[in-house]
Amino acid sequence: MPWQSVRILVESKQAEPLSDALMDVGALSVSLEDADAGTVDETPLFGEPDHPTAELWPHSIAVVLLDENADVAETLAAAAKQAGISVPTDYTIDIVAEQDWVRLTQSQFDPIPISPRLWIVPTWHDAPDSRAINLKLDPGLAFGTGSHPTTRLCLRWLDTQLAGSETLLDYGCGSGILAIAAVKLGAARVDGVDIDSQAVAASRDNATLNEVSAHFCLPGELAPGQYDVVVANILTNPLKGMAPLLAGRVRAGGRLVLSGILAEQADEVMAVYRDWFDFDPPTIDEGWVRLAGIKR
Repeated sequence: MPWQSVRILVESKQAEPLSDALMDVGALSVSLEDADAGTVDETPLFGEPDHPTAELWPHSIAVVLLDENADVAETLAAAAKQAGISVPTDYTIDIVAEQDWVRLTQSQFDPIPISPRLWIVPTWHDAPDSRAINLKLDPGLAFGTGSHPTTRLCLRWLDTQLAGSETLLDYGCGSGILAIAAVKLGAARVDGVDIDSQAVAASRDNATLNEVSAHFCLPGELAPGQYDVVVANILTNPLKGMAPLLAGRVRAGGRLVLSGILAEQADEVMAVYRDWFDFDPPTIDEGWVRLAGIKR
């Protein structure tokens, strides 16, 4: 059975009331997205200690899944009335064909070579090179499949720069892929932190899958202390806001690795961190940047 997918441009303050009303009047699902995602105006939502969480993005898109026979205009009118807002007029409708969603999702993730010795292998694939360091991964609901340039940039840094026996913190661990790679590449102790409890759970599951020992937790559960290496693959705004927090987690002479940064944002991020770090030249992959610095 096909469905209708309706994408509605909605004001930030109206997004959640409209979403709740749409579910009440028969929507099968509703999700909210940043209308500016992938641009310099992208607004990440984060809730780190001492850093406020945005109400919602300035420009939001409500993605609504409806039955194939639903009257879209009638549904939107009913939801708007219930939410006490004007009826949305800026929307598009696409038909979503019935598919085997599991197979479709899996087909999008093949084994990914990071280097001659390091591969990411989804759990439904066999390892192309059994002699390599193979990171088995079930992405689940967490970010970090290895297909994104920022993840590859961080993995390549770990692959070439870890000598072994380091302590490492993966801040914003997502699927746990960077922390797990660090353990397999010889790090002595690895901690991973994420504000999303589902990411923490996915990281723990992936560590078990890879038979490695790493500690994953929410930010408030992380013990005090500094590390030889801190890796944070997040986004520019939270990286800037958390500069004192992340800098404080790196020992003198230790290294900081940052990604999730667009090329045009590299200078402003380095400017925020230069009170503590001396940076190598940025490394770029498909318009995304990795920054690596040594703490003075």
